[in-house]
Amino acid sequence: MTFAQQRVWLTGASSGIGRALALALSHRGARLVLSARRTEALEHVRAACAHPEHHQLLPFDLADLEALPNLAARAQQDGGAINVLIHCGGISQRALAQDTGFEVDRRLMNVNYFAPVILTKAVLPSMLARRQGHVIVVSSLVGKFGVPLRSGYAASKHALHGFFDSLRAECHDNGLRVTIACPGFIRTDISLHALTADGQPQGTMDQAQAGGMAPETCAEQILRAAEADRPEVYIGGREVLGVYLKRLVPSLFYRFIRSAQVT
Repeated sequence: MTFAQQRVWLTGASSGIGRALALALSHRGARLVLSARRTEALEHVRAACAHPEHHQLLPFDLADLEALPNLAARAQQDGGAINVLIHCGGISQRALAQDTGFEVDRRLMNVNYFAPVILTKAVLPSMLARRQGHVIVVSSLVGKFGVPLRSGYAASKHALHGFFDSLRAECHDNGLRVTIACPGFIRTDISLHALTADGQPQGTMDQAQAGGMAPETCAEQILRAAEADRPEVYIGGREVLGVYLKRLVPSLFYRFIRSAQVT
């Protein structure tokens, strides 16, 4: 797979991994549709891209589920078919399950799970008709195992894996490819915006997040995995070992995760 001259729709493009993906894709020759809530931030990202004139802005809020089908129609009408859809927008959590209000759980599921499903279903008919398309899902290592303070976030990421694993199996013979990327601690602002028990942002940077991998390195690994048509890729430092520990020695993993440093 090559991204050159491919029309790529990228959510969560205004900062962090999404911004890094936008810059890397522009240097690969992709034509981008950049989406996030903040128009001004998207303007800055587009200006930093190679060939800014080739890229379109489509700002919106992933939480506004009812608006998403019309936005997807606009994305496809304004510049043609979407060749690659990258789900990078999302929101995290830092609160005990017992303290977290249900509306917080609902918001996490809406933004992290239902929004990507709606957008995927909106572009899927065109991809299948052309027998060509690639969906890249930026999940998380907590899509493979749950950790403290992230029950709703982990649930939303686990749901992504279930849906997109099934979609990959169903549509592979019709030309659709699906790559799920599972980053660990990446040096972004995700912990600043993570929802606390009452839905307010945490407002502080986690130590583990601050010491994590650079988003540019993460973005490069995601794109290389997609170019190699890998179904799934784990990205990070030692935290990646959790995937294999749970798989191979689950009893040890469950003891370890109870006291792991996850903030």
